[in-house]
Amino acid sequence: MSATTVEIAGTAAASDRPSRFARLAGLPAGVLVGGTIVLLLVLMALLAPLVAPHSATSGSISERLWDVDTIGHPLGTDGQGRDILSRLMWGARPTLVAGIVPVLIGALVGTSLGVVAGLSRRGVRSLVMRTLDVIYAFPAILLAIAIGAALGPGIKNAIISLSIVLVAPIARVAEGEVLRLRSADFMEAARVSGARWSTIALRQVLPNIAPALLVYCTSMVGLAIVYAAGLSFLGLGVVPPNPDWGSMLNDLRQNIYERPLLSLVPAVAIFVASVGFNVLGDGLRRLFDVKQEAPA
Repeated sequence: MSATTVEIAGTAAASDRPSRFARLAGLPAGVLVGGTIVLLLVLMALLAPLVAPHSATSGSISERLWDVDTIGHPLGTDGQGRDILSRLMWGARPTLVAGIVPVLIGALVGTSLGVVAGLSRRGVRSLVMRTLDVIYAFPAILLAIAIGAALGPGIKNAIISLSIVLVAPIARVAEGEVLRLRSADFMEAARVSGARWSTIALRQVLPNIAPALLVYCTSMVGLAIVYAAGLSFLGLGVVPPNPDWGSMLNDLRQNIYERPLLSLVPAVAIFVASVGFNVLGDGLRRLFDVKQEAPA
């Protein structure tokens, strides 16, 4: 075979493979839009030390309450003369941490409890799920506030309180998915073959419930960000003067009648972050074709 023939064959084979753009174009719009929003938020948090134009914790009282679109302060300044854009960038770090880490902890604990309940006998399943129902019965934000108030302010305590709140709903999703799989043929085959309980859980159950859990937990990040902002708004989150979107909203609330646009900046940031994760979750649901509705 000549070199020209090999080159033509290689070119034809390469043209048969879908391009990177084609693969991206085939993704659901939610994955592209939500993923872009989340990526920009993560980049803003990571690059804050490099791109933030001013200090996030100190300012000049002579520059207090400068309005949006001021030269040198495009998003204005707060009541202490601190640059809002810089505080917004630095505040993205604790906000995203307080939104993502509790979901990861809740997913780890909740999935474990849900799998145990789903694969166990009725008595064990009832014991686990009824215990979690006690937590689930309380309104999530009120329970988070109560736990946060008992533990005191601080990002670690906020993460702990939100993690406790999120365990129960994630466990309910995991248990529901496991119960749906219990009568499947491959589960019966695994039990008949004498596979151990742990082997069935790790090799048969977790890979099959992972898409539904990923979709649900991605959407829960947006809710956790709103809850974390609420805790910070009440003084139960990040300790001042460190910035956080919830505490920024509380600081600017005092001047809402003087500079209404300033108070909208952290509110819009919280809204965009929440919507971004929810849109990403919806896109992942379409991508994985998760048809079962997750309980609220």
